[in-house]
Amino acid sequence: MTCPPRPTGPDDEPPTPPPSPEASDVLAVAVGNASLLGVGYLLMGRPVLFWAAAMVTVPLLWMTASVAETWCELLLLLWWAAVVAHGWLLARRRQGGPRLGRRLLALGLTVPVLLAAGLLRLDAHGIEDDVTEAREDGDCEAVTSAQDRVRFGHRIAAAPVAARGDAVVDACERLGRAEHELTTGLNGDLGGLDSGFRLLASVLEDPGNEKTVRASLDRFLGRLPTGNACDTVRITDWLRARKTGRNILDRSFDTASRLAPAALVGCGDDLADTQSWPQARARYERLLEEYPDDGHADRARKGIRKAVLALELEHVEELVRATNGMTSGYCAKPAKYTGAPARRKGTNRALFLGDDEYTGKLPGGWRTTDPEKAALVVCAGPPGFGSAVETCPYRNDETREITNVTFRKVEVPVKVYELRTGERLANRKVQIDGSSCPTLFLTYGGVPSDKYVTPSDADVRDAFSSVVGR
Repeated sequence: MTCPPRPTGPDDEPPTPPPSPEASDVLAVAVGNASLLGVGYLLMGRPVLFWAAAMVTVPLLWMTASVAETWCELLLLLWWAAVVAHGWLLARRRQGGPRLGRRLLALGLTVPVLLAAGLLRLDAHGIEDDVTEAREDGDCEAVTSAQDRVRFGHRIAAAPVAARGDAVVDACERLGRAEHELTTGLNGDLGGLDSGFRLLASVLEDPGNEKTVRASLDRFLGRLPTGNACDTVRITDWLRARKTGRNILDRSFDTASRLAPAALVGCGDDLADTQSWPQARARYERLLEEYPDDGHADRARKGIRKAVLALELEHVEELVRATNGMTSGYCAKPAKYTGAPARRKGTNRALFLGDDEYTGKLPGGWRTTDPEKAALVVCAGPPGFGSAVETCPYRNDETREITNVTFRKVEVPVKVYELRTGERLANRKVQIDGSSCPTLFLTYGGVPSDKYVTPSDADVRDAFSSVVGR
């Protein structure tokens, strides 16, 4: 038995099949994807693929710009080729006829992108050439000026090239810091010299920086010697003691060796001007020891002579100030002053020390307080009784007793030294004569049995003439 057909209604209509994918122009898709913008996927009506491609392309571009290594560029190039090939193969599955509008759209987007990338890459290499030329000239200012032309587009299209320029600029910045440290070293800051040379050495380790390092070093060495000779000595000493590295920095040793003699003698002169005689003498002696054949040797010898005389004079003056009698100061430890006048025939001027009761009565032409003008140093002790001259009777007005009084010469012990050599010439006693047996004399506590004669200035002069004469 056959069942009658069931009547159909609107709800029983068969479902509508989904629309078939639109046919694609293979060339338009491939060219569109060549822009790295995913345009080919949009032309195929595949927005999901467009966004998926963008999520890979953007990080790759960012990595290429930030890492700036050749392998990043190769990876980006492989991705570009993969996107183009994928779009080509995918479009061929639903290949349709040529579509001029879509091809023109793809070309309108891709050609400017590729052309911009090519021009930016070409310009980046031009900038690199300018940077290299400036570096070869040792001109860091020109290096920085050239690299300042690099823009973000250059860092996308030619990241490694831009990075090489950045490295040169970085080297120049380190050289700038090195020159700043070396400038502080010109004021005698040896720490600044050490820091500066370390920076120069670190820049020199990178290939291609020889000319810029040389220029920085030349600027530093060209500022030597400094206005302070003693600072220059410290700098040249440091440069000569610096461990060599068998590179262009070792030129500083030759410069230091050339400048050191003049710096040493100049420092000695400056120290002599401030009467720092031991330090001045040490600088002069270093010059003769290290550079005996240098043209400044005679000047150093004169400086040593001047320093030696000054030191001798200082020592003598110190001893003179410390003298308080025959057993102290110069009288106890005589010293030479080779700048003193030579002892000559006739009367020699002398520096009289010790008891001056009688030496103070000598003529002014015989005495001096300036060691630089004295040929002799005479140490005088306290006076005592010398030889008897005459004995006379005197009566004490109170007791009416008669006492014989012996009048004696004034005996002054003296030591005589030649100041020029510090040698003792005499150690004796000077007898000063004078008048004796006056009619009256005043006394306290009785009549003494011994009494000094009364010397005149002429008597004192006669007694000491043999001391200061020759």
